[in-house]
Amino acid sequence: MITIHYFASIRELLDQSQQQLELPDRVSTVDELIQHLISREPEKLQLLNDSSKVLIAVDQTVVDRNHILSGSEEVAFFPPMTGG
Repeated sequence: MITIHYFASIRELLDQSQQQLELPDRVSTVDELIQHLISREPEKLQLLNDSSKVLIAVDQTVVDRNHILSGSEEVAFFPPMTGG
């Protein structure tokens, strides 16, 4: 079971902060997870395709979309942060 967390403006847009799901066999990378999520709710989750607006962390470490998933991680989607 994978736990997905949505933060900040992404959470507000989706009106949910987290969900849990079993990964289908065809999902083994972060990018495949994103495509799976989009296929379930294309209107809301299409924004996950835009890497300039969404960062991804797996088990609290920022990763790229080629990161391999085992199916028991915590995956977080959040907008890039700026500071000053």
